[in-house]
Amino acid sequence: MSSAYVDTSVVVAIAFGEPEARTIGQRLGGFDRLYASNLLEAELLSVCRRKRRAVPEHLVSRFNWVFPIRRLTPELRAVLGAGYVRGADLWHLACALYVAPNPAELSFLTLDQRQAEVAAELRFHLD
Repeated sequence: MSSAYVDTSVVVAIAFGEPEARTIGQRLGGFDRLYASNLLEAELLSVCRRKRRAVPEHLVSRFNWVFPIRRLTPELRAVLGAGYVRGADLWHLACALYVAPNPAELSFLTLDQRQAEVAAELRFHLD
């Protein structure tokens, strides 16, 4: 079973028909399970409201939402040990580590270059 953690940048690109949207949509379709933090939902709703666009419910409904039941201090420290990222990106990467303590078992999909660099350092698949 192939699984991926999806960052907000991926869904926003699809929702707004950015040039890479078709390729990204095909990549998402290749995974059996998609994971995302509920932060993705908040970020997506915010940008859709700002741009006066509908929320792409067909995408949002595919996610297995990550709701940590404990503090993510070990994961947050591991991410920061791999490199600096902003708070929201830090949270997405930490949630991905929560889902897959062995990052080699999970793909991490993002369009954010810095976040991708840190994900690679952590050994997530970047596909």
